[in-house]
Amino acid sequence: MTDLDRMVDDPAVWAPIHKIAATLDKLPDILVPNYGERLDAARRCLRLTDDRTEDQPL
Repeated sequence: MTDLDRMVDDPAVWAPIHKIAATLDKLPDILVPNYGERLDAARRCLRLTDDRTEDQPL
């Protein structure tokens, strides 16, 4: 029994927990040393993309 087993006693909660955990396991990039720099670069890119689309009419 883990600490999480003791904290979460509702079986309905386990499916989402396992789904989230499986998703996080597929994201090894969060463990690389320069993750913060990569995240900042991605945010800048998204902001630039967002700025360009705001000027275009729908």
